[in-house]
Amino acid sequence: MNLEQELKTFEENKEKLLVEKKGRFVLIKGNEVVSDFASFEDALSDGYKRYGNKEFLVKQVVESEPVNFFTREVIS
Repeated sequence: MNLEQELKTFEENKEKLLVEKKGRFVLIKGNEVVSDFASFEDALSDGYKRYGNKEFLVKQVVESEPVNFFTREVIS
């Protein structure tokens, strides 16, 4: 999957989205911010209804991305 255009669209609109949609989940297709939703699940569901198995992006509007740590080690 290649979501370069969708990520670019998000970054280009980020300041406006932070003012108007902070904390919400936006659905982005190409160079268009299609809609916003209260939950990731609702945004994802709408994306599948609209675009089927084609590329689209669902991203939460936040000031900075959270850092997640994952490990491959199994702790017993």
